[in-house]
Amino acid sequence: MPLLVRTWNVFHGNAYPPERRAYLEEMVRLAVSGQPDLLCLQEVPLWALARLAGWSGMAAFSAVAAWPRLGSVRLGKALTDLHHGVLRSAFTGQANAILVAPQLHAPQEWWSLLSRPAEGERRVCQAVRVDGVGVVANFHATTQFADAQFRRALNLAEVYAEPDAPIVLCGDGNVAPAAGGVYDELRARGFSPPAPGIDQILVRGLPSTPPMVWPEDRRRVGGRLLSDHAPVEVSLG
Repeated sequence: MPLLVRTWNVFHGNAYPPERRAYLEEMVRLAVSGQPDLLCLQEVPLWALARLAGWSGMAAFSAVAAWPRLGSVRLGKALTDLHHGVLRSAFTGQANAILVAPQLHAPQEWWSLLSRPAEGERRVCQAVRVDGVGVVANFHATTQFADAQFRRALNLAEVYAEPDAPIVLCGDGNVAPAAGGVYDELRARGFSPPAPGIDQILVRGLPSTPPMVWPEDRRRVGGRLLSDHAPVEVSLG
């Protein structure tokens, strides 16, 4: 039976253009509409990590990219609530998250740093091993260092996977296929063709549909456009 995989950079819960309040719960509930089997999220504020399972009905695995600046997630959220659109992750910190449907079993998880000390924002690649699927990796690269960090995510996914095991590599690569570079390497290593933009789901070792980028109307709720990124999805099998 085909498995539905989605990825979405949720922009710290902001609408686009950003507003005073956040819409992260609405985003997560929208992202799980149609019951995806796997959902990868980037730019998740730390205060939301404990709520992802309840909002989604899925098992939630997370990896912290940036810790709260004042050392307290609760204080960071209180400050950010003053104006989410302006403060974003300045105080609350941010994470990546992989959500796994209840019928799937994910017995292992890992995370590793993607960013180097001179590369600005702290970035991570996280992964889970899903029985019957393979390794699902989720990452977010920084624009100025995107090609190098994307390559590190690719290499980490291959390290996490057993030899010849399937890999599903998801995330915000911050570099588009037209730039070449890492995408030439992905093609050489047998990954599926990319989506046209910077948000990607790339598959090796499993049959998959071409990536589908959501049109704006699909991520519009109450006339409000959610996030400055569009979800991307593929079907496996």
